[in-house]
Amino acid sequence: MQTLKKRLTHNLTLIVFSTLLSGYNAVMADTDLESKEKFLRARVMSRQQNTDHAAHVNPIDKSQDFHGVFYGYLPCNGCNGIKATLSLKQNNNYLLVTQPAKESSREYYEKGKYSWNDDNHTVVLTPRKESTTKQYHIEDEGTLVQLNGDGMRMTGNQADRYILRRSDTVKSREVHIH
Repeated sequence: MQTLKKRLTHNLTLIVFSTLLSGYNAVMADTDLESKEKFLRARVMSRQQNTDHAAHVNPIDKSQDFHGVFYGYLPCNGCNGIKATLSLKQNNNYLLVTQPAKESSREYYEKGKYSWNDDNHTVVLTPRKESTTKQYHIEDEGTLVQLNGDGMRMTGNQADRYILRRSDTVKSREVHIH
């Protein structure tokens, strides 16, 4: 009987111990998962708080979207007009080709950089060789209106002729000279 009692006690102890141990492992596993989740949440929060996202977000530069070829005839005091072709290229480069509207006239080329001023809706051309800038008011995506040196609209009886239109909005490159 003594051996049976000893064996029963031993088995009972083993059952109780294994039950406690299995319950302990399940509790540890849940706690371990919870602590991992808490750690990951804390890690994400600390990284978000210490990171300035503005430093690596690309700024939106509208001048990169506003490019194309613009044509028009601008008024001239000593001639019938000046044929103008303005090419606003990517990387903020421009090429302005002007030619007086008369037979066998020479073309003049001006290269430089342009900048976009979103506040007053203008494109400012800065030539490479000259210090004089030109400004154009952006009427819409297809129309530029040349401004005077003060950044104001031209005045006088030909003020409405200082307009360049983008090539995809004009049916033909040839524009009637008045």
